[in-house]
Parts: sequence; structure tokens; C-alpha cells
Amino acid sequence: MTVDEYIANIPADRLDQFQSIRAVIKQNLPAGFEECIGYGMIGYVVPHAIYPNGYHCDPKLPLPFLSLASQKNSINLYHMGIYMNPELLNWFVESYSQQVKGKLDMGKSCIRFKPQKEIPLALIGELCSKVSVADWISIYEKQLNR
Repeated sequence: MTVDEYIANIPADRLDQFQSIRAVIKQNLPAGFEECIGYGMIGYVVPHAIYPNGYHCDPKLPLPFLSLASQKNSINLYHMGIYMNPELLNWFVESYSQQVKGKLDMGKSCIRFKPQKEIPLALIGELCSKVSVADWISIYEKQLNR
């Protein structure tokens, strides 16, 4: 499956929101990350050309960082930086509460957005801009070496 094929299968009632989130990601993600399909979602990864070791669970795969998915009940943004960096997590949770009315629907790395609800695009963009490829590789390798 390609990114275009994935997008073609998104329900019409959430396509505009999904496309808006994707556009913000692409505009704000630092250089070096590549868009692809991974784990059945649109993924943003560190390619093997930059990080030849790949993902430790399956070194044939590039190092994952961020994913965007249209799930059954929500649009989900999976951000591994939030999962592995407590300072980034705290910043995001605090910023979200200041910018969005309503409760943050979040798991470890998963931020869920309900269709037709407010989506803080500027905050998503700022989140995406906070971790460079070099930062992500460093965070990832520190976690592997624990």
C-alpha cells in the first residue's frame, strides 16, 4: 500500500481533518525524516541512509518516529518522542490544556482526535518541530543502551 492508497481509503467525514494534520506534520517535521507506510499507517521514519542500523526489533525496517492513522473511532497521532522524552510529554500535556477545551485523549505515544472535534494544528506542528533526526537517534540509542 502507498500513502495515496491509504488516504483514498479514509472515510469522507474525516478526510479534511486527516489531510490537515498530515500537512502540518510535513510542514514542521525537521529535514531527514521520510514519509512511508509502516505498520498499516502513514509513518515518518529515519531512513536507512541516515541510520543504517534500522529499528532494533526488525533492522530491515527504518527507525520509526511518528505515525498518523485513521482508526475506527478517531484519528491517531503516534509520537515516539513523547513516549521516550518525559520533558516533551510534560510540555505537550501542559500546552494542550492551555490551548484546547476538553480532556486530552492520550495513551503512551498515542494522541487520539475524535472526528469533527477541535484539533490543535499549531500545537501538532510545534510538537513535530521539536525533535530533529539527530535528537531522535540520540534519544532512541540512549533507551536501547539502558
